[in-house]
Amino acid sequence: MPYQKYGLVNTRKLFADALARHYAIGAFNFYNMETLNAILNAATDCNSPVILAVSESALKYMGDDLLMGMIAGKKIKQSDAIVLHLDHGSSYESCMHAIKLGFSSVMIDASKLSFDENIKLSARVARYAHKHNVTVEAELGVLGGVEDEITSSKFGFYTNPDDVEKFISNTNVDSLAVAIGTSHGAYKRNNPNEKLRFDILSEIANRMPKLPLVLHGASNIPQNLVRKINSYGGKMEKAMGIPAAQLRRSVSMNVCKINVDSDNRIAFTAAVRETLLKKPSEFNPRNYLGMGQDAVYKNCVNEIKNIMQSDNKLK
Repeated sequence: MPYQKYGLVNTRKLFADALARHYAIGAFNFYNMETLNAILNAATDCNSPVILAVSESALKYMGDDLLMGMIAGKKIKQSDAIVLHLDHGSSYESCMHAIKLGFSSVMIDASKLSFDENIKLSARVARYAHKHNVTVEAELGVLGGVEDEITSSKFGFYTNPDDVEKFISNTNVDSLAVAIGTSHGAYKRNNPNEKLRFDILSEIANRMPKLPLVLHGASNIPQNLVRKINSYGGKMEKAMGIPAAQLRRSVSMNVCKINVDSDNRIAFTAAVRETLLKKPSEFNPRNYLGMGQDAVYKNCVNEIKNIMQSDNKLK
């Protein structure tokens, strides 16, 4: 079904506005009713656009009909500026399937292929998607780490600015995910002094000032939530993410979309652990899952305001 019938929008106008007004849009992954509600409620209360990100494994987990049924049930309006985005689509077929379901944006991740093969596959997806007014994200460079069955490499490699212009001109994709030192998962840093490669990001932004850039593997991994998980029986002692100040700096260099998954997983898990340990007689899922939803909502509000800086950006 066309995404417009669900009240969704693509990213084209949203990213243009984000570039012009120097903010980013949060792409928050969801996998059930609670995480969907939390993200949408945060966006509404912050008067912010938002990207609902769904990985291939999350789509498999929820199923086509349940996922799109939940989207339909939220009665989204185009004025809400909500995007439904396929995160890390691995093939032409998976992107085409998402578009047919009603996704308004897709990512084709061919970053593991050769440069020429990445161009070929990304261009093919863009041609199909643009016929349906769906926007396309691609990736150059490889992120390390593992999250949600997304494995690029044990060791990532940075985006080469010399490749970007050729890649965009030959693919016609709408946005580009770049590798500048972020990584998937909750263990992104060995120490808090590590920095993103802003020299690479700045060069890409200067060469192509109208190109919306994307950061994957950019969760902040809030340490208060990590401590809460650990204090209630979890084991995440070395979890460390990207400092908020570095993420905000990236927004000044044409980063229009920042992906967040681990932060909300940690928030949800911390709240559920706390509830069940403080109330051992609790067995009603609505109660402890509700606490998880509240925690994800609070995290999204915080990141919309303090990292994305996209609050009160809806006209």
